[in-house]
Amino acid sequence: MKFENKVTLVTGGNFGIGYGIAKKFAEEGSEIAIVARNEERAKNVIKDLENQGFVAKFFKTDVSKEEEVKKMIKEVLNVFGKLNIVVNNAGCGSQHCGVKPNDPPSLRWEVLRSANLDSNFFVSAHSLPYLAKNKDSAIVNISSTATFHGNWGLYGAAKTGVEGMTRSFAVEASTYGIRVNCISPGWIETSPEQTAAAQGSDNGEWEMPPSLFERMGTTEEIANTAAFLASNEASFITGQTIVVDGGFTMIDYPSRNSLKSVGHRIFSHSNRYDT
Repeated sequence: MKFENKVTLVTGGNFGIGYGIAKKFAEEGSEIAIVARNEERAKNVIKDLENQGFVAKFFKTDVSKEEEVKKMIKEVLNVFGKLNIVVNNAGCGSQHCGVKPNDPPSLRWEVLRSANLDSNFFVSAHSLPYLAKNKDSAIVNISSTATFHGNWGLYGAAKTGVEGMTRSFAVEASTYGIRVNCISPGWIETSPEQTAAAQGSDNGEWEMPPSLFERMGTTEEIANTAAFLASNEASFITGQTIVVDGGFTMIDYPSRNSLKSVGHRIFSHSNRYDT
């Protein structure tokens, strides 16, 4: 198992991608510290993990507030005695942060920045001294392919900051043998409601496919990437952002239909594999 005798802290670990990561790391032998605000949702996650024989504890924290983060880190150390891996997953998107259309620019930026960027900084900074005490420690940040798309507004700007901070932390943390990397997920299915909203149709069909594979990604696929980056299998990788989006961001989607019938492909017969 990749993380036997290790302790992993996962922010936003009570739902979606965060829970997928927490479960994967538990399956690989790690004890888990779930850090989030929603206590009711976290109780269900902890119960689920414990029913599978895993060790997991919940620490109620607003990770956008530095004093709460400092307190939480001490509580994690009191419970587990050490800290080996941090996964900065917590955040909120443009549609879920409670920002109103008439809110002033300063408030809009404060809300999106604090939830997505400040939280990452506070948890990483206050974890660093304790990660440094252990061999093969790692930080995995979660950004978003919203960094490529201007229509995600301040959310995309804040997540771009996460990727820049990943590189900055990687340099400083290397002194202590700590690796810092980032995952940029594309469209990942976390609930049926989210899928239906993204599809934009009433018949279950996609108006525009969310990946080259005509589907959304799974939380397990993000968790597998996080486990790789945090493990010794990635021992010479640091400061990198890995895009996990099924090829979505590299495609010029409006051109797909027009190019199907013309010879612009690398392999002229790639539509037909007749042998």
